[in-house]
Amino acid sequence: WSSEVCSSDLLRYMRKLVFLAVLALLFMGCSVRSGKPRILVFSKTMGFRHSSIGVGKEAIMKLGAANGFSVDTTEDAGYFTEDSLKHYSAVVFLHSTGDLLNSYQEADFERYIQAGGGYVGIHAATDAEYDWGWYGRLAGGYFESHPAQQVAEIMVIDSTHVSTSHLPHSWSRKDEWYNFKKLNPDVKVLLKINERSYEGGKNGDNHPMAWYHEFDGGRAWYTELGHTEESFAEENYLK
Repeated sequence: WSSEVCSSDLLRYMRKLVFLAVLALLFMGCSVRSGKPRILVFSKTMGFRHSSIGVGKEAIMKLGAANGFSVDTTEDAGYFTEDSLKHYSAVVFLHSTGDLLNSYQEADFERYIQAGGGYVGIHAATDAEYDWGWYGRLAGGYFESHPAQQVAEIMVIDSTHVSTSHLPHSWSRKDEWYNFKKLNPDVKVLLKINERSYEGGKNGDNHPMAWYHEFDGGRAWYTELGHTEESFAEENYLK
């Protein structure tokens, strides 16, 4: 009798496990974005406004047309709702500066990332949301200062990543070079800058310029490069 009870209990337990597994798969399936990939380019500014925002938008739209993904652009923080964000494979913060989102929009963006969403930060995206620590960890750090624009040497740290595999090991170019604070030590660094090749660097030998990481259920990729309008016509940069 006891063995029959144990068998019955085991059967009910196994059925419950199967039910929970199917339920989990259904919920996972609901979060998958079907159809042509779509990204949202967000360029709201509440601080310094870069003149390269316009050409940056145009360049990203051309990249989308050439590579099979759709591009929406906005400077309206009202897009940051769960119902809106769920349609996007990634949200690109293009030179977004200052205090960009209210607390409700911040919460919805956090949920978007936690559901597997993507974040791309371009240059001044780290000059934003200083009071929102979660964002700083997602972006990978915060802007602190920068010297005058000048030519410097960029060193490729990871040449196996798809975003850097085409670059020369030593890449000389002119841009505006950020110094950072509160750098996230968990990011995977792609590019570093050689502070001996220019004046005004403050991060020392470990001065990252591009990185990526998985964060809070989602994924993030950031490049410091891109202050100048010329960047968005530069082949290596666009690749």
